[in-house]
Amino acid sequence: MAYRLGLRSLARLRGVHPDLVRVVKRAIEITEVDFTVLEGVRTPKRQRQLVAQGASRTMRSRHLTGHAVDLGAWIGGTVRWDWPLYYKIEAAMKQAAKELDVPIEWGGDWKSFKDGPHWQLPWGSYPA
Repeated sequence: MAYRLGLRSLARLRGVHPDLVRVVKRAIEITEVDFTVLEGVRTPKRQRQLVAQGASRTMRSRHLTGHAVDLGAWIGGTVRWDWPLYYKIEAAMKQAAKELDVPIEWGGDWKSFKDGPHWQLPWGSYPA
């Protein structure tokens, strides 16, 4: 089944680096699991809130510069957090990035503080 990004997801991609937007738009076309864009660009205030809540560990988040997005598995009209769903989104995002020759990093690959929804452009290739 082919999915597409909704208006809310497209709005949340405003200000995100065009290369990452291209990857997300291609991934939604090939994913096995529908997803929504939860967050793109964040304000410093929002980032401070997430750090205070323990949902993030840094004020150097790639979200602050438009180099990161969080994607949520969208099942039955709601966001689901089951890890197996995020591995399917991972497959689509990594395939899309490869097709478009855009390097990306997935929070699910991190050694600690794994973050399944998080995708970012690497610092080395895309300095802030």
